[in-house]
Amino acid sequence: MSIQTLTAADIDRMQAADPRTADRSTLKDIRDVNVDTGLPKRERILDYINQIGNPYCYRHGAYVVKISFADTDATLEERMLSYMRAKC
Repeated sequence: MSIQTLTAADIDRMQAADPRTADRSTLKDIRDVNVDTGLPKRERILDYINQIGNPYCYRHGAYVVKISFADTDATLEERMLSYMRAKC
């Protein structure tokens, strides 16, 4: 499957991947992904997705990694600062 042929159903399926039941042999290892930083932003994103396959569920060595995103305007940096302030 190419990024140009991805459907909304494909994206929903990728997001729903369960790391506990995922077939590790089909997941790409993020350490094998090499994105050309000289490309424009859109092309870098497409290159990354084409290489990783499922950007929501992949491997890092023996570990299966599952990521998700919150629907918010807050940045990761803002969340980290808020967390650190709450802990200090």
